[in-house]
Amino acid sequence: MLIENSNIPRPEYPRPQLVRDNWINLNGYWEFEIDNGKSGRERGLHEAKGLNGKILVPFCPESKLSEVENKDFMAAVWYRREITIPEQWKSQRVILHFGAVDYHTEVWVNGSSVGKHKGGYSSFSFDISTFLKEGVNDMVVCAEDDVRSWLQPSGKQSMEYHSHGCEYTRTTGIWQTVWLECVPKECIVSLKYNPDPANSCLHIEAVLNQSLCGYKFNAEAVYKDAKVGSSSIFVTGNTVRLSLELSEVHLWDVGKPELYDLHISLSNNQQCIDKIKSYFGLRIVSFDDNTISINARKVFQRLVLDQGFYPDGIYTAPTDEDLKKDIQLALDMGFNGARLHEKIFEPRYLYWADKMGYIVWGEHANWGLDITTSTGLESFLPEWIEAVERDYNHPSIVGWCPFNETWDRNGTKQDNEVLSIVYKATKAIDKTRPVIDTSGNFHVITDIFDVHDYDQNHETFKARYDAFKNGEDVYVTFPDRQKYEGQPYFVSEYGGIWWNPAQKDTKSWGYGTRPTSEEEFINRYKGLTEALLQHPRICAFCYTQLYDVEQEVNGLYTYDRKPKFDPKIIKAINSAVAEIEK
Repeated sequence: MLIENSNIPRPEYPRPQLVRDNWINLNGYWEFEIDNGKSGRERGLHEAKGLNGKILVPFCPESKLSEVENKDFMAAVWYRREITIPEQWKSQRVILHFGAVDYHTEVWVNGSSVGKHKGGYSSFSFDISTFLKEGVNDMVVCAEDDVRSWLQPSGKQSMEYHSHGCEYTRTTGIWQTVWLECVPKECIVSLKYNPDPANSCLHIEAVLNQSLCGYKFNAEAVYKDAKVGSSSIFVTGNTVRLSLELSEVHLWDVGKPELYDLHISLSNNQQCIDKIKSYFGLRIVSFDDNTISINARKVFQRLVLDQGFYPDGIYTAPTDEDLKKDIQLALDMGFNGARLHEKIFEPRYLYWADKMGYIVWGEHANWGLDITTSTGLESFLPEWIEAVERDYNHPSIVGWCPFNETWDRNGTKQDNEVLSIVYKATKAIDKTRPVIDTSGNFHVITDIFDVHDYDQNHETFKARYDAFKNGEDVYVTFPDRQKYEGQPYFVSEYGGIWWNPAQKDTKSWGYGTRPTSEEEFINRYKGLTEALLQHPRICAFCYTQLYDVEQEVNGLYTYDRKPKFDPKIIKAINSAVAEIEK
C-alpha cells in the first residue's frame, strides 16, 4: 500500500551545515503498527506488504500531531512505506538518513536488513544503494524502546505511566526528519571547522568515503555575497586538511551573529564530483579562573533552561519556525543563551542559534541510564561521540555537558570512572570548548564548576554566595564528594519559581512555595538574579525555565508559549551589567 504524502510536515532541509541539492524528504504518512510483544520479526513484519495503521512522520506516536496519540508504553513500533528512486540517481549512491529514532533501530529495504543503530538522540544513516531495485521499493523500520530498563539514556521521559514532577510524556520511535540523499560514488562524508581569527583563517578537516589520489579539494568563503577567500589542495588518502585564508575577519559573537557562507567541492580533472554548501562563524571560547570569554571578551552567560518539548509534538517542534520562536522568546526576556537540557537538540535548532547569535550548552539525555557501573558507558559514550562530532561546527555551542545530576541509585554511588572517561573523550574530540563532566552534582573532572540551587529566599540565597565573594569557602553542593579547584563558577540551575495562578487542579509542580502575587514573583526573581549578576566570582547563570512543560509550571512562558509577565520586566532585570563585565 502506498500512502500519499501530499502535505509533508517539517519540509526544510534537515542538515544545514552540509547541504546537497539532490535529496527527498520522506516525512509524511507512513504505515504504522505497535508491537508490544516484540514479535514483529517472528511474524515477518519486515517483509509485510502492509501494517495495520498509519502515522504522520516525524512525530512520535505519543504526540497529537502523529495522529496516533498513544500515551502508553510501547515496547516496539514498526513503520513501512514505499519509495521510488529518481532515474537520474541510479548511477550514484543513495543514502537513507534518520535525524533521530528512539531507541534500538533496525531498517530493512526490500526485505533485507540494511543496518542497525542504538541511541535515541543522535543522527545516523545507511547506504542502501545495493538493496534497491527498479520501480517501487519497500522500506520498513522497527524501533524498540524501554525507558524503564535503566539501560538507555531517556532524559525527561517518564518512567511512570503518567507524567509527574519534572518527567513528561515519552517519545518512542521516529521523531526527526527521515530523508534520502543522492551522493556520488566518491564523496565527502564529514567536515570539521576550527576557526582561527587571530590568523585570519579557517582550518578545515574533511573525511572522504574512500581513499583517493589526484583529486582536488576546494573551499571558498563568501561574506555578504563577496568572495573573501579560496583555497585548494590535492587529495592523498581519505582525509584532507586545509587552511582557508580570509581577506576579511568578521567575528561571530553573542547578539552579533556574523556568518560566512562556505562552498566546498571535490573535483577530478576539472570536473566537479561532489559539491556542498555550508557556513561557519569565526569565534574563540576561552576560560580562566574567573570567567568564560568569547573572542577574548568576558561575557556573563545569562542562560535559560530549555527542555525542547512541545504540546502537540512532544520532542518534535511542529514547524521550523517554532524552533526559531523559542530562541526569540528567550531573547525577548534578556537571556543570551540556553542550557539545552536532558536532550540532544536537532541541527535545525542549532542553525537558528547560529543565525541569531544565541549561545548554548550541548547536553545528553542521561537520566534513565544507570551509571553506577561501567556498563552504562556502553550505552552512553558512542551516542555522545556521534552528537559532539555532528554538532562540532556550530559557533553557538560554547560548551559541552554530557551528564546532568548523576544521582546515586539504590544506595550505590555513580561510577566516577565513567564521568572521567566521558570528559576525556569529549576533550579529545573538541579541545576548543569547556566541558562540564556532570552538571549540579558530583564533579569528578571539570573545566567549569557548577551548582544547582533552588533556594527561593533571595536573602539566604545571596548570603550563601557572599561568603565566596569575600574569599571564604565557595558553596559546594556535596562537599564530602567534590572539591572546588578554582574553576569559573556557574550557577547552572536556579529559580524554578512555581507560578500558575490559573491552576484548576492539583497536578502542577514547581520549586518551593508559590508566590501569592505577580509582584512577589517579580521581586523574588529580581533578588535571586541580581545576587548572581552582582557577584564578582560568578560567570554564568541558568534560570529554570523558559516555558512550562506539562505539569511543571515554573516557566516564564506557558507551555503554549504565552508570556506570564511583561517580557520587558524580566529583560530589564536580566540585562543589568554583570560585575564580571565591568
